[in-house]
Amino acid sequence: MRKDNDKLYYSISEVARMTDVKPYVLRFWEKEFPLLKPKKNRGGNRTYQKREIVLVNRIKHLLYEEGFTIEGARQKLKETQKQTRQETKVAETLHQIKKELLELQRLLSDEKNI
Repeated sequence: MRKDNDKLYYSISEVARMTDVKPYVLRFWEKEFPLLKPKKNRGGNRTYQKREIVLVNRIKHLLYEEGFTIEGARQKLKETQKQTRQETKVAETLHQIKKELLELQRLLSDEKNI
């Protein structure tokens, strides 16, 4: 069974409640921040995924708490996006190595039991 916070998609009103950002601000940010692109369903309603909600919170933090301008926040996000991509690649590589090591361990323990 899936809890509310385990949903795959959220409406703009749910995201507005979760992030304490008005829906019209979210729509404005979509125009200002190219990284923020929630998909639209068949009815044309925005459907946000967790990554967009994280991004909304990051934009909110940059603008309201760190005092960035929209242009400054856009630039900061662009810089951190490259770093995040690199970190993701490293994490994926480590995950693959772990998977291969576990398989090797399994094979070695099977050999011992023969």
